[in-house]
Amino acid sequence: MTDFPHAMLREIYEQPAAIRRTLDLYLRGASLKQEAFAPMARWLNPRGEVLIAASGSSRHAGLAAEVILEDLCGLAVDVEYASEWGCRATANPRHPSVLVISQSGETSDTLAALRMARDRGEQTLAIANVPGSSMLREASAAMPLAAGREEAIPATKSFTCQLTALCLLALYSAQQTGVMDAAELDRNIRELQAVPGQIERQLDAWRACLAALAKKYADASTFLYLGRGVHYAIAREGALKMKESSYVHAEGYPTGELKHGPNALVGEQVPLVVLATADRGLEDSVLRYEKTLQLLEDMKKQGARVIALANTGDAQVSALATDVVTIDPANEFLLPLSEVVPLQLFSYFMALEHGVDVDRPRNLSKAVIEV
Repeated sequence: MTDFPHAMLREIYEQPAAIRRTLDLYLRGASLKQEAFAPMARWLNPRGEVLIAASGSSRHAGLAAEVILEDLCGLAVDVEYASEWGCRATANPRHPSVLVISQSGETSDTLAALRMARDRGEQTLAIANVPGSSMLREASAAMPLAAGREEAIPATKSFTCQLTALCLLALYSAQQTGVMDAAELDRNIRELQAVPGQIERQLDAWRACLAALAKKYADASTFLYLGRGVHYAIAREGALKMKESSYVHAEGYPTGELKHGPNALVGEQVPLVVLATADRGLEDSVLRYEKTLQLLEDMKKQGARVIALANTGDAQVSALATDVVTIDPANEFLLPLSEVVPLQLFSYFMALEHGVDVDRPRNLSKAVIEV
């Protein structure tokens, strides 16, 4: 389909091309471009400690990066709200490497965090989409994105390009620290290069599916988005998209935390959106999946309305959820790139159901800048 009545929908469809452009900045064939990563050669501190400071969608990309960098590279990663971290005057005596992430590269809170880290003598790395932006110029090292201009206020293609750059950073760090051999690096790069095509093949089916689900769930007052591990970050991002795009309240939680309070809210007007995909080749992912299945069984007994994101052909999830959005199987750490796209579409169509100007939600701007 090529009918795009709004910039947000067009930009959702532009994501495969945007991801490919970003990959092309850092890959030559199935190899990392050493010249592109040269500025990062001395970025990581000797103890492998990283602090990520970001806000909004960019922080959710950081939450995904925390899991990827820890699980793939063995690094020690902490993720902070840039607006909070910038207000803590006490310097961290361990001097972690500081990674800032921003769509615009001008976000005031995140830029302040970058400058504070730089003033403390910490190595800094900036990931941003706007060429020549302050963060890309001022950080010790920079990873520009190639998402292209993003007109709609809700971040879509800039977010998936952030995830792409963070996956590339993880592969480079794994190579640098020696935790990934050449064969494994090659396999991971090829799997990452396959992601744009996987998204492209599923876009039209997702568009039709999520348009129908938005009509079905238009009466919801609140959504609870649930995910485990790296998928928790995507649950958070899906909930944020719902809030900012459609003005419908939503919250993202770790799946296992539902019964520690939020389950009191679940009912006819409060459906669940559950990320229930799995990488069958990864033991941890299978364990998370099995625990999620148990929760889905409990929710079915409870009578909850559940939209589940599940692997294509997963009969177990289909038997337990009210509605299922299918995602083609992928590497655990690459699934978020696909998972977030139907959640973006769901927010878009919910906005239409509620009569919201999806490209220009009230009270929001593309770059949060204090003057």
